[in-house]
Amino acid sequence: VISGAYFGDKMSPLSDTTNISAIGANADLYDHIRHMLFTAVPSFILAVIAYSFAGTLFQGDASVLPKSAVQLLGEIETAYRLNWLALLPPLIVVVGIIRKYPAVLVMMTSCIVAMVLGMAVQGFSLPNAIAAAVNGFNAAMIPGSDTISEAFIRLLNRGGLVSMLGNLLMIIAAFLLAGAMDVSGALDKIIHSMLHYARSTFGLIAATMGAGLVMIGVTSHGGVTALIVGGLFQKAYRERGFAPENLSRSLEDSVTITEPLLPWTVSALFMASTVGVPTIEYLPWATFCYTGTFFSLLWAALYDRTGFGLKKIAGK
Repeated sequence: VISGAYFGDKMSPLSDTTNISAIGANADLYDHIRHMLFTAVPSFILAVIAYSFAGTLFQGDASVLPKSAVQLLGEIETAYRLNWLALLPPLIVVVGIIRKYPAVLVMMTSCIVAMVLGMAVQGFSLPNAIAAAVNGFNAAMIPGSDTISEAFIRLLNRGGLVSMLGNLLMIIAAFLLAGAMDVSGALDKIIHSMLHYARSTFGLIAATMGAGLVMIGVTSHGGVTALIVGGLFQKAYRERGFAPENLSRSLEDSVTITEPLLPWTVSALFMASTVGVPTIEYLPWATFCYTGTFFSLLWAALYDRTGFGLKKIAGK
């Protein structure tokens, strides 16, 4: 589940981590996503092989759903009128990704269509639709909600613009911290100390990823880390003729996918509580979340001889 979630997270132009990494490196969003294929695809293939092998060792009837899942599916069918119209919001997202429309425009269009469908098909009122958009959906909006299970309530009661305020505050804090470090001269000191040992292509990528790993371990927040580390290394990548999507990919492969492997981070706490498995126990099986780091370093080590896996700025 975690490997699949982070593969989708990296490949989606609507993902917060994908957008923040591109912003931190000053890279084009869709160029950033295409460049991540060099590490995401082989990591995904290895994960499929690992899970396919593990599946052959599974003992039991995999075709039988747990009672809790059967109950949850039944409650979903009772609460909603499920038909092909419910697929319109995600279809808009898919089309927007294919056509490379701005992520904000795609998300807003999908949300508006979902609100209209909620009122026209599901029977929700306009005040409830607006309240769900602002504060998140609440299971109390469903008639007969007093009979639904706690698991169903936990699944539904989330989202809304208000839920994003914490991330916005952390982003503002990151810019303030980066600005203070720049004014004080700390940024230049950190950059020169790191780049002193980064004389090769491998050294530059390794220094970036090392900074990302250290920073995520300290801040416990991937968005803040990507913005700070991205700002630190932008100039170094330009001076060496490397396109910014090399930096943004390094941020993803050292910050985004390793965050759920550190038990004290925001993502790890969420994943552990959601899947009901402690971080240390799911870590060996979260294959996708550590092979990306390996492939990033591998392509960097081989680049000077093969020219594969990294991208130069046009004309340099």
